[in-house]
Amino acid sequence: MKVFRILGRNVRDAFKSVFRNLSLSMASISSITITLLVVSISMVLSYNVNNFAGLVEKDVTVVVFIENEATDEDIEELEQQINKLQNVETYEFQSKEEITNEMMETSDVFKKIMGEWSLDESPIQHTFLVKVSNIEKIGETANQIKEMESVSVVKYGEGMVEQLIKVFKVIEKISIITVISLILVTAFLISNTIKITIFSRRTEIGIMRLVGASNINIKIPFILEGLFLGILGSIIPIVGTTYGYVALFNNFDGQLFSPFIKLIKPTPFIYYISGVLILIGIIVGMIGSWRAVKKHLKI
Repeated sequence: MKVFRILGRNVRDAFKSVFRNLSLSMASISSITITLLVVSISMVLSYNVNNFAGLVEKDVTVVVFIENEATDEDIEELEQQINKLQNVETYEFQSKEEITNEMMETSDVFKKIMGEWSLDESPIQHTFLVKVSNIEKIGETANQIKEMESVSVVKYGEGMVEQLIKVFKVIEKISIITVISLILVTAFLISNTIKITIFSRRTEIGIMRLVGASNINIKIPFILEGLFLGILGSIIPIVGTTYGYVALFNNFDGQLFSPFIKLIKPTPFIYYISGVLILIGIIVGMIGSWRAVKKHLKI
């Protein structure tokens, strides 16, 4: 019971201290709020970019056109060579007959034109459709296939895929650097808030020392104050993220600019983001407080 009584008193003191130094507390809370809003936007952007990158990786296909002169044995040999490549996840052979039939089914114009062709007259080639396991090495894999015998042309959207990968990496790096920088600034501001709180309560702290208060009892209220600042600073980002992302998803029917850019479904995504935000707020608040206590409270 004594432990709970002491803890309750520490919680009360920490809560009072937040309002006792209201202007400084508001500065820290505002800083945490701004930081977490940026963290939230960065996380939403980063996760959706990674989701889009994953979809791109699944959809990007290396199309291997086979020379018309290739025999069945040549095609079988080519298949074995493709299968041996380390970056090849799956592959599928499509004969010119299958491709012709698929194209004829999609359009009456194709049906009319292609229906007049014999297999020998058809410009369509046998192909392999190759999926890679690592999209960053797709160019290397395509070049390896180009060097194989019986290969006519290899296409995979060369240039565009590499540019997309670069854009994804740049966005990810900018998000990480921005978030880390803001977290450090916020921790510094909280540290200053706690430092001034310590200074304003130096007489009280001196009395606590004289009556034999333990170091932990003196430190806890300041640590808890940082925790409260972190929680209060996370409220607006959590509410803003929850309603903002749901509105974005609903207004754009789950896609952005194009059917190819699909957004992550709000549930349970927003719950995960909210949990991370409040956790970051608490950790940043407590670290800032701990830093101030360690540096300015010589105990």
